[in-house]
Amino acid sequence: MGNSFNFYTILTLIGCLLLGLLFAYVAYRKMAHLEPKLRLFLASLRAFVVAVIAGLLFFPLVKNLSYQLEKPVIIIAQDNSLSVGHVQPAGFNKRQYEADLQKLRDQLSAKYELKVYHFSDSIETGFDFSNQGKLSNATALFNRLNDEYLNRNVGAVIMASDGIFNRGGSPLYDLNRLKAPVYTIALGDTIPKRDLRLANVNHNNLVYLNNDFTIEVQLEAFESKGGQAKLKVFENGKQVAEQAVPVNSNAFAATIPVKLKAKTLGLQKYTVQLVPLANEVSEKNNTQHVFIEVIDARQKVLIAAGGPHPDISVIKQALSTNKNYDLKVVTGEDLNALNLNDYGLLIVYQLPDMQRTGAAFMGKLAQVNVPVWYVVGAQTDISRFNALQKLVSINGANSTIQEAFPMVNTDFTTFDIDPAAVKIINDFDPLLAPFGKVLVNGAGFVALKQRIGKIKTDAPQLFFVNDNGRKSGYLIGEGLWRWKLSEAKDGLSNPVLNDLISKTVQYLAVKDDKRKFKVVPSKNTFEENENVLINAVLYNDSYVAVNTPDVSLQLKNEAGKLYNFLFSRTAATYQLDAGMLPAGNYTYTASTTLGDKKYQAKGAFFVNAMIAEYQQTIANHQLLHNMALQTNGKLYMPANLLKIQEDIEKNESIKTLSYEDLKYEELINFKWLFAMIILLLSLEWFFRKRNGEI
Repeated sequence: MGNSFNFYTILTLIGCLLLGLLFAYVAYRKMAHLEPKLRLFLASLRAFVVAVIAGLLFFPLVKNLSYQLEKPVIIIAQDNSLSVGHVQPAGFNKRQYEADLQKLRDQLSAKYELKVYHFSDSIETGFDFSNQGKLSNATALFNRLNDEYLNRNVGAVIMASDGIFNRGGSPLYDLNRLKAPVYTIALGDTIPKRDLRLANVNHNNLVYLNNDFTIEVQLEAFESKGGQAKLKVFENGKQVAEQAVPVNSNAFAATIPVKLKAKTLGLQKYTVQLVPLANEVSEKNNTQHVFIEVIDARQKVLIAAGGPHPDISVIKQALSTNKNYDLKVVTGEDLNALNLNDYGLLIVYQLPDMQRTGAAFMGKLAQVNVPVWYVVGAQTDISRFNALQKLVSINGANSTIQEAFPMVNTDFTTFDIDPAAVKIINDFDPLLAPFGKVLVNGAGFVALKQRIGKIKTDAPQLFFVNDNGRKSGYLIGEGLWRWKLSEAKDGLSNPVLNDLISKTVQYLAVKDDKRKFKVVPSKNTFEENENVLINAVLYNDSYVAVNTPDVSLQLKNEAGKLYNFLFSRTAATYQLDAGMLPAGNYTYTASTTLGDKKYQAKGAFFVNAMIAEYQQTIANHQLLHNMALQTNGKLYMPANLLKIQEDIEKNESIKTLSYEDLKYEELINFKWLFAMIILLLSLEWFFRKRNGEI
């Protein structure tokens, strides 16, 4: 059916009526013996019923138009964060403010649809004046309102806050999506008060054992001119630094570097503290905790050689700039007295040699499971070299050498070779390499290939082999000093050779974690308002991750209180959600059993106390004013917040909306219509039967 009563509709209705009259005429034209009134009545019944049935065929749908009224939605959002309750202006009556806000809710609910929220680090319905929220996020509030009241008749948003939003950024960018005026109630105090605070502590998350490192302390002072701030730093409760900072203005800011030394392995807690001044408005923003992991990355590296050589000086120079390498050079028969297990990497330079230097050393080399970097040159005894290790063999005579230029393998991915360094390496002078074919018994990772004259070959020059976890490196050729001279000739500011040697040693010396049971927190430090997540993985003897056995964890806080947990299983590993924990230091012990073997893993993490709400004590009423101005709202002080009702009622844009609801319904759904047709046909049949007609 169309949206209007058109000419086609009129013709169709006339046609249905004529069809009904035709049926009535055919049915009753030969029934002259019936009384005229009865005959006319029955003919009218027949004509009406047929017209209705025909109408059902031509008009199966009927248009239904209705109107719905929607009241404006008024939203009250109350800031329940700590800063609102922590700093209050002179003359502020908290009880009166709470009563007025509830009264405003009751007055508005009589005329409008009212919704009430309180927000801080979460958003909940209803009022909550406890002011215990550890964060304040107005952006999250308006995002939720935008989602929940999309395409609704939102009349206004009333937001009571101090304007200190420490998460989510400025809410100004999200206001216009709601398309409603925002009426703000300005809480808090805009008058600066005497206060010291730690604004931030910049630090590295990772430092090396026995290294010096620096943390940068950003401090601020308000209304404290002429005073002196005393900065203290504690490591695990023990004072390690102290510094006096004179405050020379009422709005003072300074960045203080503090040099510390990493003396203890593991995750260390450093407490940065400002000694409070007299009459400070808040002392809770005077302290911050930072957590720094101290690792021992030092590796004892041995360079073993039959005698002095310029290449040894090149390698030593490249590694000496890295404090994490404890480098030792031993030559000649002094090698025999060494304990090779004391070293993390052995650089074996042209050994075994023709003079059979360090026979005892070479015997030990085959028995230890220490990574080795072999440098093969003109002094190397090739036959003994092939017998010493089974991964690489060289088919050639001891006395025959050849010049081999380096050529970077672009498919090498074991460590990164800078694209800018590729051309430089390819232009290096040649090394003196043993003549013969180099055979690798296993999977080799080739960094440099050999170029003989202008002929590019697939013969490896610098390559690596990993044999069941033991790494080995091979440099086929001596003459690194030639590469050093090439760099000096080109005047390179960033020595490419040093970088290549450092990355080679770093790859070989780094220790793979082969533990079968690993339990690690998702991060070392958590905030006290976030869930603590701990991940675990268990490997079988084939080093395939399994999660068949249960994994339990015992958590202990600083007071010695124990918490027991059981890990949940994921696809092939484990995960534990320990929920939110109070601030403090925690240690854990996880345990499981696979077959007849028991495994245990220990660790620690910290939960940080959140002080974001104490960091800023001066209310930001300018932001609240801008929010109201941007949305055609208004700013109110707590004492006159009841005037908001009057201003909302005067706002002509806040009004009830009427929605037209047009829908089409199928006539077949109208049961009464079929009941009427049956009733009329039955009535006609009854009178016909009574008067002798079938």
